[in-house]
Amino acid sequence: MIRYKHILLAVQLVLPLLLFGQGRHVVATVVCDSVCGVPAEATSPSAMPGTTLRPFPDTMYYSVLNIYSRVTVFDTAHSGILDNLTTMYTSAENILTFRGDAFRSAPFVGRVSGYPDTVILDWTFTTGYDSRPSSYGVWGGGNGWTGQPLFVHWPDSLYRHFAKTTKVIKKHFAPREVIVASLCSRLYFINFETGDSSRHSINIGNPIKGTPSLDPLFNGNIYIGQGIPCQKPFGAMVVNLFKHKITHFERQDSKAWRNWGAYDSSPIRVGQFLFRPGENGTLYKYRISGDSLVLHSTMQYTMRYRNFKFESAGMEASMAVCCNYGYIADNFGNIVCVNLNTMKPVWHYYNYDDTDASLLLQQEGDSLYLYSGCEVDQQGANGLCYFVKLDALSGRRVWQQTFPCHKVNIGEKHFDGGIYSSPLPGVGNCKDLIFFNLVTNDTPGMKGDFVAVRRSDGQVVYRTPLKWYAWSSPIGMLNEKGEMYVVTADTQGRIYLIDGYTGGILFCKKFGDNFEASPIVVGNSIVIGSRGRKIMKLTVKQNPFVDANSKYEW
Repeated sequence: MIRYKHILLAVQLVLPLLLFGQGRHVVATVVCDSVCGVPAEATSPSAMPGTTLRPFPDTMYYSVLNIYSRVTVFDTAHSGILDNLTTMYTSAENILTFRGDAFRSAPFVGRVSGYPDTVILDWTFTTGYDSRPSSYGVWGGGNGWTGQPLFVHWPDSLYRHFAKTTKVIKKHFAPREVIVASLCSRLYFINFETGDSSRHSINIGNPIKGTPSLDPLFNGNIYIGQGIPCQKPFGAMVVNLFKHKITHFERQDSKAWRNWGAYDSSPIRVGQFLFRPGENGTLYKYRISGDSLVLHSTMQYTMRYRNFKFESAGMEASMAVCCNYGYIADNFGNIVCVNLNTMKPVWHYYNYDDTDASLLLQQEGDSLYLYSGCEVDQQGANGLCYFVKLDALSGRRVWQQTFPCHKVNIGEKHFDGGIYSSPLPGVGNCKDLIFFNLVTNDTPGMKGDFVAVRRSDGQVVYRTPLKWYAWSSPIGMLNEKGEMYVVTADTQGRIYLIDGYTGGILFCKKFGDNFEASPIVVGNSIVIGSRGRKIMKLTVKQNPFVDANSKYEW
């Protein structure tokens, strides 16, 4: 029996090489203890804040045998080893990528006074409108999913440098700037205080659905992925703010296992490299070279099917990172941990269905955990959304919670149930909770809930019904007592202010046409884009004419 297991394991290890060939730069090996059947154990987290940074181990768990993977190295002059394991997204003043940091944890927690119960509109910025037809319709302007704005408070030296560039800077340029990549195929710069255009916009060719990333070293680079092909070339780019133009463009990859060139995932910088998951099923690793990128290596993978069907899934979720481990999810429900030094998979977890919502990493005590939720897409009209907590070092499932949801077909379009919003970790009096928006698509109408679950066991603490379903990711605010309030938005244009502890809706009002995009919070102000042509800044505060003791009666 033991001998039979060894033969079976040998076949499993060799099969990927037979399928993909044995090219000089192809890596398709698994490192594990095949005698006792126990994978090499990862050590306890060694890259947590306040500790000496060491890379997580170069190991693979048996779960990796569920996928075929291939690593291709193009830049053989560089080892690929990260030169810095410290997260670069630590500034409390800036929001430079989707959800603000490498953990995708939305650390931009707002501050409010007293008991907020009111949201007011400060300004509206109007984008252009892209009327070009595509095979996926006309995309217009404003923001779609995920469409989160960026916020940067420029250091004095850079502010003075930009202010001298009179050809691109407008009179309303200020140190605090909002940057938006729009569905109208332009990159906009907005004065945070006034809502006026702060510099000339940049034509980026095609509609942008995802969230760009501003390089955290302030080298001027913004990394952007196009979402819809209204024109060619179609792919991903670097925009350099010092030159105010596109300085690097990656066309659609003809060698990718999936023939699609969109990039909704928000790129992330780790050390000297930029990592960009693609909807073509490829994870790209670029060495950053000035205002350009040099492709170092790629990792491609696909599920191991019984009938050996070869098919790759796209990645729309943004990759989460801790130290040298990166975490990706795809349209087939695969969650994969990747060693970013080698680009080899560490572990694999199958979460049943399409996963577009970005993963959330959290340090809890001395352990590192990963939270993720899927949609109801491939399951058909009726299915389950699986929300899971995983051990981030091994892929072991800690707990699983399920929610019945529905997929709705309207004409030629379908609207999946489940989770599109990235989870929000609770803070203050809600530090033991995780929040997310759930699309149930219950009848009548297309419904959804705002959900809070306990970190420890995944039990539902409450479900607050929304008036319509929500794709937008929630953000949090704290008052001086450490009480948490959550702001979220739905796809009919409503803004909700929710008491994080009770789930009670304190405020609800329609401001836009369709909020698919995710907001950011700066102080007690929210910036969010809607479908149509609107980018908005709103302020959350307490209405002095409302008795704070009656806030739960709304």
